[in-house]
Amino acid sequence: MRITKRAATVALLTAATVAITGCSAGGGSTDSADAACEPAEGKVELTFTSWIPGIEDVVDVWNKANPDIQVAVQTGPNGNGGTYANFFNQLEAGNAPDLGQIEYDALPNFRVQDGLVNLASCDGVMDAKADFVDWTWGQVSFNEDDAAYAIPQDSGPMAMFYRADLFEANGIAIPTTWEEYAVAAEQVRATGAYITNFSQSDINQFAGLVWQAGGTWFGNDGTDWTVDLTDETSIKVADYWQDLIDRDLVSTQPPWTTEWDNAYNTGAAWTWNSAAWGANSIASGAPDTAGKWAVAQSPQWEAGDEASGNWGGSSTAVFTGSEHPYEATQFALWLNSSSESLTMLNKAANLYPAAKAGLDLPVLKEGVEFFGNQPIYDEFATASGQVSADFVWGPTMTQTYNDVSDGFKAAVSGNGTLAEALTTGQSATIDALKAQSIPVKE
Repeated sequence: MRITKRAATVALLTAATVAITGCSAGGGSTDSADAACEPAEGKVELTFTSWIPGIEDVVDVWNKANPDIQVAVQTGPNGNGGTYANFFNQLEAGNAPDLGQIEYDALPNFRVQDGLVNLASCDGVMDAKADFVDWTWGQVSFNEDDAAYAIPQDSGPMAMFYRADLFEANGIAIPTTWEEYAVAAEQVRATGAYITNFSQSDINQFAGLVWQAGGTWFGNDGTDWTVDLTDETSIKVADYWQDLIDRDLVSTQPPWTTEWDNAYNTGAAWTWNSAAWGANSIASGAPDTAGKWAVAQSPQWEAGDEASGNWGGSSTAVFTGSEHPYEATQFALWLNSSSESLTMLNKAANLYPAAKAGLDLPVLKEGVEFFGNQPIYDEFATASGQVSADFVWGPTMTQTYNDVSDGFKAAVSGNGTLAEALTTGQSATIDALKAQSIPVKE
């Protein structure tokens, strides 16, 4: 969904921080779950900040069913639009809400700032691990045992939106590999159109493409961070798209603009490798093409592979300082696993659930009229099961996104290459970590 996914996340911090395994909700070690997660006596009032459209109605359902645990919801701009900055200021001042919405790629930043409660000791949390798509649990646990620094909410498994009518009318096969996609790009260009638009600024989309190819940009060994935007896989993906750019086989318009929408609305662009929430973006941006689109699995690097990337997704975290982590956790579990809540969130905000049961919601099994009545979420359910749990986000993602984006913008203008942009972004990220006293290996 564009309102929650298009922005990169979390403002670059200037305060000194510590290594990811050196902080906890109580200021001590995070090697084990926070011990104090017991029910309160009497009525509890919680505060929750989110930017999801319609979240107030969902919270009302909880409040009516749980008179002793009342949740007051506060809404605001998306994370990078100001909410994350507010969270950090509130954490410093000691008046953060009990719960907050945090995207997966922002969680490491909050953790190194000692802002998240490890919920693993709270009743029902570790039992719920099996209820969520495996890789989403890895995002909130940092793939550690006995850890859960948030409850997964939604995800953005990636697939390929494509103009089924145009491919059929021009006798072009739907590409199933990236090699076939490049061939199709030549055929589409021969018609005067482009197969897709390469985004100069959606670096989290590019990260999803690297994710699908088996790469990962960050790591942490318990003491030090590693940064590797220039691993073999990332360079392979960069070189692939550089070749399409050099041969004028993809357009390079800035995304999320009227021109970008118009390209899809007029048939000037035929595909978009995007996340589940992209269905709403296509429908709203290209209304004249209703019924002409379809969804297929993303092209693979090798024929027969079954791998997908992810673009976007959020969690519900409990902040350091909450006096009621037990009750906050119970609400977070309900919010992100109840069929009633998940159905409401999908209808109001097109959220694609991280809970396994949510993938089978009746609303996600229906044919979608805009996509020729194809049950498109079946494709995203398949994709979700093919996302690797190994991809790691770093603690300064906004800085990384911005630096790489600057390089990508230069590259599409003929100044440098995408691979060079990754090299520059890696150096800038290492410098940023050092400047914030975050241990990093070179």
